[in-house]
Amino acid sequence: TSRGDITVRLEGPLAPRFVGVITALAASGFYDGLTFHRVVSGFVAQGGCPRGDGWGGPGYTVLAETSPAPFARGAMGMATNGRDTGGSQFFFMHAYHPHLDGNYPWVGRVEEGIDVVDALQVDDVIHAFQVLAD
Repeated sequence: TSRGDITVRLEGPLAPRFVGVITALAASGFYDGLTFHRVVSGFVAQGGCPRGDGWGGPGYTVLAETSPAPFARGAMGMATNGRDTGGSQFFFMHAYHPHLDGNYPWVGRVEEGIDVVDALQVDDVIHAFQVLAD
């Protein structure tokens, strides 16, 4: 990002469809140059919208996947506007918000760069989004 690097461990077994979508979109360069369009201090930093306003996506939606994994500080989830509406938008948690648990796809957790997540501001740019093999 324009604030620094964030390393996330994706958890395929918890949301295999969404992890597959993230991997494919990243490989295609979809996320490169997009911004974080929503940042709520103490809650989330959200990006991955090609329109930059929270209403865009990759041109398709993904069937819902939820898990009991907690949306604690550093968790990465996929943003949705209801069941089966997710696509490319993702968010990082600034703090634990249990009302999200079981209601959104939980796809991974920040392993490095939580300070970068904390520093993100609206319109910060995703310079490169890469998925690395284990």
